[in-house]
Order: sequence, then structure tokens, then C-alpha cells
Amino acid sequence: MRPIRVLVAKPGLDGHDRGAKVIARALRDAGMEVIYTGLRQTPEQIVQSAIQEDVDVVAMSILSGAHNHLLPKVIELLKKEDAYEDILVIGGGVIPEEDIPFLKESGVAQIFTPGTPTTVTIDFIKENLKRSTIGA
Repeated sequence: MRPIRVLVAKPGLDGHDRGAKVIARALRDAGMEVIYTGLRQTPEQIVQSAIQEDVDVVAMSILSGAHNHLLPKVIELLKKEDAYEDILVIGGGVIPEEDIPFLKESGVAQIFTPGTPTTVTIDFIKENLKRSTIGA
């Protein structure tokens, strides 16, 4: 079985990627394959990378305040490409508690706010993966 493949993405104009790099390393240390897109990715770029890399998870880190627009846009584009049913989408970063219900209703499986232990994110991915065979 192949390892879980995770695309770690920084949507929008956010220029801070320390948290994304921390989670990318933690996922890699947990045996997952991690593809990091780098800074300032459009939703279209994130979706195309997810499809091209055949990932199981899209993990978006956002601090810019544009989460209510950018995260649902990625979901919308994944659905348009018939990829949403196969890909677990999670988010993290500085996202106000009051925005989390909207993001979940939009299709984001879980939001991880600052201070969440990386083990919580790793466990969530393993327990909620959409494909039936898990390697790691």
C-alpha cells in the first residue's frame, strides 16, 4: 500500500508559511508523502496540483483572513473536477471560531487552529481518509 499523499497549500496572498512547514514536516515524520506548493497559490493552482499529484488530502494553511472565500473556492473547483469525493480537505491557521461552521458546511472536513498538536491533525487524517486502503 502506498503512503497517504498530502498536498500542503498556502492559498491567497498570505506570505507566512512557518505553520505550513511545521505541519508538512510532522506529516512526513508520520510516514505520509507531502507535496508543499509554496506561497501565494490560487485555488485553481491548488486543485490542479492536487489532481496532478493524485493526493489523498489537501491541507490548506491560511492566515490572511480570506479563508471564507478561498477554502470554499477550492472545494467548488474540486467538485467541478470530480475530485472532491476522493480527497479529504482540511484547513488550518488563524481562523475565528465563528467562521468554522460555515467552512465545514462548505465541505472542509476539519479546521485546526493555532496550538493544535500535530498528532491531532495526523490522527484526523488517518481516521477520515476517503480512500479505503491506508498505508503509512
